[in-house]
Amino acid sequence: MARLSRADRQIALGRLQAGQSQSAIARHFHVSQSTISRLWGRFQATGSVADLPRAGRPRATTAAHDRFIRLRHLRNRFLSASSSVQALPGPHRLSDQTVRNRLHEAGLRARRPHRGAVLTRRHRQNRVQWGNQHLRWTVRNHWRHVWFSDESYFLLQRHDGRRRVYRRVNERYAPNCVDETPVHGGGGVMVWGAINTAGRSTLVHVQGRITAQRYVEEILRPHALPLLADQDAIFQQDNARPHTARLTTQFLTDHHVQVLPWPSMSPDMNPIEHLWDELDRRVRRREETPANHRDLLQALQEEWDTIPQQDIRHLIQSMPRRCRAVVAAQGSHTPY
Repeated sequence: MARLSRADRQIALGRLQAGQSQSAIARHFHVSQSTISRLWGRFQATGSVADLPRAGRPRATTAAHDRFIRLRHLRNRFLSASSSVQALPGPHRLSDQTVRNRLHEAGLRARRPHRGAVLTRRHRQNRVQWGNQHLRWTVRNHWRHVWFSDESYFLLQRHDGRRRVYRRVNERYAPNCVDETPVHGGGGVMVWGAINTAGRSTLVHVQGRITAQRYVEEILRPHALPLLADQDAIFQQDNARPHTARLTTQFLTDHHVQVLPWPSMSPDMNPIEHLWDELDRRVRRREETPANHRDLLQALQEEWDTIPQQDIRHLIQSMPRRCRAVVAAQGSHTPY
């Protein structure tokens, strides 16, 4: 029988008892239909889905060990297998792989964690309050009037650990197999942009440190105000210091700009964040990789202009779902 974990066996059994077909359950767990059939036959014969006694090496852990390992890693998901080996009470000769095997049986596998902003209790409360205030907003009557804006920094060379090299044994240090990494990614370029269901701004190059004065004179006045000429237009920006400075707020008030209140530490609520990711992927897919900051800026501006407007509309149409998600998560991290 294909190795289904104990938890998966119980789930499969529940689905069988609920009347779901064996073929559908097999597709869900990526196993053969005969595996599910034998599982059902075992349950009918023995009343259990546990493994039958078999010859071979005795199990290295007891039921108490298994429970200790499972609960320890459920309480702290970032613990290593080696730390659990050292923390196990009593005499034992367990290896790190044995601990991993027990975790696999419990449906726990080591995966790349999601990286999210640090959320305090106050942040969560503000996010839930904001989500509740905008639950009834619709794309047709509200979100289509919002211009979502943000700044983003793009590295000339990004190394996120996912790049792979195909090499033979003992070629790890061969010149053509070494990924030479410049210090701090070789620098990068900061840009500002804004999006709406009906269009987008130009991609503005932001040089050096951005201040409230520069934000007003170099971004808001020449680029944002023309987009906000419609009396129904709403401007969204995050709570970075240049955005919330008295000079900035006074400028927006003087020009009768309606600003959308925004909860702190909430990049997952802003659809433009997904557009930055798409923009970065488009630049990385180009045949000629940017060699310097000028090439990088030119590539960013070219790819920004070629992103289909339909993709932007799809992102903004997700705002009702984002509001529901943050309320359901009680202000914690969401899938967006």
